[in-house]
Amino acid sequence: MTPLSRLFSEGFRVFFLSAGLFAILSIALWGAWIAGLWPDLPPAIAPQHWHAHEMVFGFGAAALAGFFLTAVPNWTGGAGAPQRFIAAVWALWLAGRVALWASGLLPVWAVALADLSFGPVLALQIAAVLLRRPKAPQLIFLLMLALFWGANLLCHLEWMGLPGGDAALGIRAGLIGLAAMIVILGGRVTPGFTRNAMVAAGREQGLPRTPAPLAALSIAAAIGTVIATLADLPAQITGPVALLAGGAALLRLSLWQGLWTRSRPILWTLHLAYGCNALGLVLIGLAALGQGSELAALHVLSIGGIGGMTLAIMSRASLGHTGRPLLAPKPVVLAYLMLPLAMLARWFGLLALDGGGATAAALLAALLWCLAFGLFVQALWPAWWQPRLPRAAVGQPPA
Repeated sequence: MTPLSRLFSEGFRVFFLSAGLFAILSIALWGAWIAGLWPDLPPAIAPQHWHAHEMVFGFGAAALAGFFLTAVPNWTGGAGAPQRFIAAVWALWLAGRVALWASGLLPVWAVALADLSFGPVLALQIAAVLLRRPKAPQLIFLLMLALFWGANLLCHLEWMGLPGGDAALGIRAGLIGLAAMIVILGGRVTPGFTRNAMVAAGREQGLPRTPAPLAALSIAAAIGTVIATLADLPAQITGPVALLAGGAALLRLSLWQGLWTRSRPILWTLHLAYGCNALGLVLIGLAALGQGSELAALHVLSIGGIGGMTLAIMSRASLGHTGRPLLAPKPVVLAYLMLPLAMLARWFGLLALDGGGATAAALLAALLWCLAFGLFVQALWPAWWQPRLPRAAVGQPPA
């Protein structure tokens, strides 16, 4: 098998590589625009909308695709997607990115078709595997993918000048949709992987606890926040629901023995990212009720929560599914630390600075983000291109 064919042999390889590269490229271009080095971005849509849309439906969608194409066959015991399908669905994802960038040169319907085709094709493949052995906790992801696609549809309806469109609302709903998936997925893998590591270390007492009622409350509130946002319900409804989702997630996190993981970066990064995601939901709820900045809250959610959790999951899965030890390489550990710093820089700049100070803080956040994903790509490049190694006899099974 050639390195190129191997890249398309498993979903995590090409999509995690693409997510990492796109995270660098898109934020580097955004930083150049902020700095005034690129006065006019080529897309026809507003630069702010291009930046936000591509981080949610470009970077976020690639990370989701890599995860689901890898995890769903493991959940069901079925075969993974064939190489030709992975190559085809990746080409659809790439076509969407190119179409958005070249939207000033293309008909709006062509941009919409290119970008909106990816989601249904991916969802049909995931549904085909899940429905062979249907389980309610797994089928919920089909609903989440539908909501995520619906949020993207709102963006394109506005750009095509059709009724019902609202790009700002769609981007916000898509971002919160990613956060809700982290509440669900992170709520499974974070305590699960921590428990496995503690047991492997010989600990039998004080293991992570995951009370089912609390889990159900956090998940229902997170999904409710997505639906309330998509429906454009009043802030008096959306705000309390987001507060409940974030508060319940923080309470769950407090039961997962996070301090025990402090010497294990591949574990503590999961706890840290889950906490940032929950905090972001709390801040969004407060902002909806008139307390604090919504834009600052959205960046806590996007950089610390979504960025942090995608980096944590992508690095862990890339190591585990290629037979490598579940020990984060030093460059990746540094990347784990850079994203929370980027989150703090962006949050502080939006809340406490203006003018040149705010611009400097945004550029610092962009630099830290690009460095983090640059380290991720550099460290895990061999894992995506090279053959799988014999299964490492350390750690716990990959996600």
